[in-house]
Amino acid sequence: MMLLTGREQEYLLNAILGAHGIAVPGDFFLWSQGPLQALLPHAVLVCAQLGADGAVVRSAAWHSAVLAEDEVQALSDPRLGQVARLAQAWRAGGRRVAIIDGVLVHGSAAAGGGSFFALFCASRPDPARQAYVLELLLPYLHLHWLALPDGMQAAPAGAARAASARELEVLHWVSIGKSNEEVGQILGISGGTVKSHLQRIYKLFGVSNRTQAVSRGIALRLLAA
Repeated sequence: MMLLTGREQEYLLNAILGAHGIAVPGDFFLWSQGPLQALLPHAVLVCAQLGADGAVVRSAAWHSAVLAEDEVQALSDPRLGQVARLAQAWRAGGRRVAIIDGVLVHGSAAAGGGSFFALFCASRPDPARQAYVLELLLPYLHLHWLALPDGMQAAPAGAARAASARELEVLHWVSIGKSNEEVGQILGISGGTVKSHLQRIYKLFGVSNRTQAVSRGIALRLLAA
């Protein structure tokens, strides 16, 4: 059995405890970009629900980097996306944690369906260790992903559409007092781009300033109080 370092054990406990606070898509995004990211660095996480036949019936991509819509579709489309092909290869390989075409994958299968997760990463310095960690976290990914509403793009109550992953990340940093320039430095974008994201958030939430946007985000349970 592989042993985790003291720091890895601390991160694992943080991830497990943090997962229990997931109630809405915004919570899942922040968890995936925080505690999960600390243990399993990834550029994109694709989560899929499997039907009774093992085929992907719905999926969603979670990422902080800006991706074009066609890139997201190529990864997460339930029928034609890479996640569908990876899930098929995972089933054919005995439903074990694996790295397929450079992607770390695992899932949980049952008689009525199941779940499947694919973590895309540019480099993977210790594949065996990451596979072990994914096995440990699989029950929490499975439980909290399937507990989210079926319509992952459905807007939370009071919003015209769902906030994007990038908008949620900008809002998170704003909520802890970061300026536009500071948020830009953290995310690798310009302060002007951060301002544009905020303007879209204001319009989405029906507010006019940062304080109101943060308050609205907390009310919608997209941010921790």
